[in-house]
Amino acid sequence: MRDPSHTPQPWVAALGPSLAEALPRLYGTPCDPLIGELIHALTAALARGELELDLNGPAPAGVSEASWPEGHCRAVADSPLCRDPDGPVALEAGRLQWRRWQRQRQEVIEAMIARAGNLEPPASGAVAEAQDLPALAGLDGRQRQAVVAVLNHGLVLLEGGPGTGKTSTVAAMIAAVRAMEPSGRLHLAAPTGKAAGRLRAATGGTIPCTTLHRLLESRGNRFGRHRGRPLELDLLVVDEVSMLDLGLMAALLEALPGSCRLVLVGDPGQLPPIAPGAVLQELQRPKHRGQLGDAAITLTTTYRNAGAIAAVASALRQGLATGAVTTDPIATILPLLQALEPTDNLQWRHCSPRNLPPELLERLRRHQASLAGLAANCRPGTAQGCHELLAARDRLLVMAPQRQGPWGLEAIHRTLLGGRLDGDLQDLPAGTPVLCRRNLPELDLANGDVGLLVGGPGPSARLLFGDAEGELLWIHPSQLAGAAEPALALTVHKAQGSEADEVIVLLPSGGSQDGRLLYTALTRARQGALLLTAAASSVYEK
Repeated sequence: MRDPSHTPQPWVAALGPSLAEALPRLYGTPCDPLIGELIHALTAALARGELELDLNGPAPAGVSEASWPEGHCRAVADSPLCRDPDGPVALEAGRLQWRRWQRQRQEVIEAMIARAGNLEPPASGAVAEAQDLPALAGLDGRQRQAVVAVLNHGLVLLEGGPGTGKTSTVAAMIAAVRAMEPSGRLHLAAPTGKAAGRLRAATGGTIPCTTLHRLLESRGNRFGRHRGRPLELDLLVVDEVSMLDLGLMAALLEALPGSCRLVLVGDPGQLPPIAPGAVLQELQRPKHRGQLGDAAITLTTTYRNAGAIAAVASALRQGLATGAVTTDPIATILPLLQALEPTDNLQWRHCSPRNLPPELLERLRRHQASLAGLAANCRPGTAQGCHELLAARDRLLVMAPQRQGPWGLEAIHRTLLGGRLDGDLQDLPAGTPVLCRRNLPELDLANGDVGLLVGGPGPSARLLFGDAEGELLWIHPSQLAGAAEPALALTVHKAQGSEADEVIVLLPSGGSQDGRLLYTALTRARQGALLLTAAASSVYEK
């Protein structure tokens, strides 16, 4: 399910009916109203980043419930549009898909499964030696399995919820590979700049770490790294794989030499990518898990993020895995929310939906004042006071699922920034966080990077990017004209890959309530979280 803030382009509404009329004509078959409904629904799904319709599930919007699904299944079976090899749609195990992406998805999954088993079997005693590696010290059973797996498989899938030891397991896997191949070429990557920064910091900063787009040398819709110019690596670890879409995964596999080990790390409970094709979700299918065998490891023991946040996140994750969480995640976790104590690291407030909660605005204004004070001590172009400012940026993260509406991002920024929101970036108050909304390799910036305004407001302003311990990057605001926006609050999708000491999550009434959205938002918290709900039903009242 998609991020509610992601509004389809206006042309999407016209594309479905146009395809429903044009495709039968191009294939010389009469227009079947039921097929037309399915094409329209498939187009709407694609606009949400989804590549299929489940014909065994509930009827999609705009589809005749009286004929669903039996009548639609018969229409699909009889239609030339669904026939191999040239029909534009395909039916596979009750899932109706666009054939183009169905083939690409099949090729990508097959390539991943083939890579998972492509290493030569270890020589006699090799596994026993691996079990005795110093890297295995202090790890639990499943973590040890992951370390052994990376020595025996060309691809390893490492999954787990927050605090289950994924980072320490990755560090042990890297140490094991280095012990076996001291001269091996290693690299770390993630889909976004924030996630890459976290991965770099968590692993000590001794291994090159970039975004995937930078690693693959992104050039708009093309990549400089590919089959003809592959990456020169022996081990690649990719974090936050839940954010990886089908096209990016295909490009990565094409650019990797067959000898390179690939470790994919992620949490299937998090939001899928905005672009079509959720690779990690596809790998959850029992058939594919069976094919991966012991190259797929799920960590289950929680080592951090304890307390109420962990309990609620665990309940949401279990509900997502079993299908119990559908359109009302709050109802699923309501007993846990109602049992919260004032000392718990998760607090819940049920607020009026008409205005932004005063508690939110008061906390954000204090955060603004803190950032402004620290920004005053920074000198653009130097390191003076800059790391302290960047550390303060990561103390609070406010997330809303919508851009518009009384609780949307625009309302938050309008309230806190007023008329300055309509001017240039350089006119914003000093210390204001700013979000980069595009991949800009020429500036060494990635979509999702968050910087801070320093030295302004006015022509002397500069944007500071980086993390609390790494290198600093200074950008003139004019270089991001049209590619950046204030970021006192973020959508959950844009915040994915981030962490903060304290998070505040707004869940307004109306619209789709995705359990993955709430799970992803709450698990950004390192220490504490505040959940603000404005559901219309009185069932949520304490």
